[in-house]
Amino acid sequence: MQVLITVQDAVPGAPPSSAGGDALLDARLDPRFGRAQGYLLCDTATGAVRRLDAASNMSLAQGAGIQAAQAAADAGAEAVITGHVGPKAFSALRRGGIAIYLSTHATARQALKALTDGNLAPAAEPDREGHW
Repeated sequence: MQVLITVQDAVPGAPPSSAGGDALLDARLDPRFGRAQGYLLCDTATGAVRRLDAASNMSLAQGAGIQAAQAAADAGAEAVITGHVGPKAFSALRRGGIAIYLSTHATARQALKALTDGNLAPAAEPDREGHW
C-alpha cells in the first residue's frame, strides 16, 4: 500500500523526491495535513520511502488541504497518516478513495508501524474546522 505521511522535518534542504530511504522515517510527524512541512510516500510492500515537496502549500491563503489531497492522489497514495485534517481536505481525500488515519505518534516510523500493525483506525470525520 502507498501511504502518504505528513512530516515536519523531512531532511531540510533535500530536493523533492530524493531517495532517502528508511532514515526519512525518523522525521517528526506533522500534525497539519494541508500545511505540513513535508510529505513522505511509503510503500508498505517494498519498504521504499521517498520525500515529496510541500513548499507550494505553505503560501496558500486557502485551499491548502485540497491541494495536498490532490498531491496525495497524484502520488498514488492509498492512505494518508497525519495529525489532523479539516473538512475540505477530508472530503477531497474521501472522493479520491484515500483512507485517512489520524495519529499522535512522534515520528513517521512510529505512525507507519501503528498502521501496519493494525493499531490505527480510519478517521470517520474531520477533526478540525477549516483554516486552523
